[in-house]
Amino acid sequence: MNFWEKLKRPIMVLAPMADVTDCAFRQIIAKYGKPDVMWTEFVSADGLMLANEKGKKKLMKDLQFSEEERPIVAQFFSAKPEIIEKASALALELGFDGIDINMGCPDKSIEKQGAGAAHIKNPKLAREIIKSAKKGAKSVNRQIPVSVKTRVGYSKNELTKWLPELLAEEPAVITIHARTRKEMSKVPAQWGYIKEAVEIRNKLGSKTLIFGNGDVKDLADAHMKAKESGADGVMLGRAIFGNPWLFSEKKPTTKEKLEVLIEHTKLFEKFLGETKNFSVMKKHFKAYINGFSGASELRTKLMETNNAKEVEKIISML
Repeated sequence: MNFWEKLKRPIMVLAPMADVTDCAFRQIIAKYGKPDVMWTEFVSADGLMLANEKGKKKLMKDLQFSEEERPIVAQFFSAKPEIIEKASALALELGFDGIDINMGCPDKSIEKQGAGAAHIKNPKLAREIIKSAKKGAKSVNRQIPVSVKTRVGYSKNELTKWLPELLAEEPAVITIHARTRKEMSKVPAQWGYIKEAVEIRNKLGSKTLIFGNGDVKDLADAHMKAKESGADGVMLGRAIFGNPWLFSEKKPTTKEKLEVLIEHTKLFEKFLGETKNFSVMKKHFKAYINGFSGASELRTKLMETNNAKEVEKIISML
């Protein structure tokens, strides 16, 4: 079942962000301001299929999700079609609603594998990866949609060449980060590229949905960008930091922020305490704690904590 077809447009979705949108934070977001669709953090398909038992167990933690998070999409990266097929079959078995292939990550270690943004240089392999993901995403009883997240090009805008290659494989959605791989996030996102992508899709008569991503401040900004570009949806990323209410547009009080920070920290410890260092959780502290008197001092104290109990104790003393 292609759940994408049932969603009201423009579709507002949460970006996959490594060591940010883990299962703990997603549960908090689902509770306080749920987007239309969620993504997991990106997961190495090669690791899932080829690592030792300890490595696989750690990666499987990244594929935990709750029913409250649905619809939820598992994102993988790999340069091996046969591995992507197996990872997609696993996602289907685990009950995910969709599969997304990362073809835009600029991380050098991932590019060395031929994955992430390296796919932009190898459209033939990119198409094989999508085909294989589709094969794995289908069983006798069930089929889930495959999507792609990418960029406008590698060193320059290559949408006229790159996008038709992807569209030829008919993914359900293509999310385009409005920068090149070379630009990383060092320059402002150019949403004119998203408009161009929509025009290319329309000219080719494709049914694939086009989503835009990059420098989206809030829901109002997302709706404006969707309207101006013609995008079917918008992916919001960094704006979620310290603001799980982002998709509900609620303006939380300082007290509510601190209470949710404690709740978030406890969930992190519960689900990921055995596999992730507590310092990963600390990157959220600065985002939650700002804009009020004494925020800087409180952050300093929290950065010295080692567990959820210590975090709760410090905040309860305020």
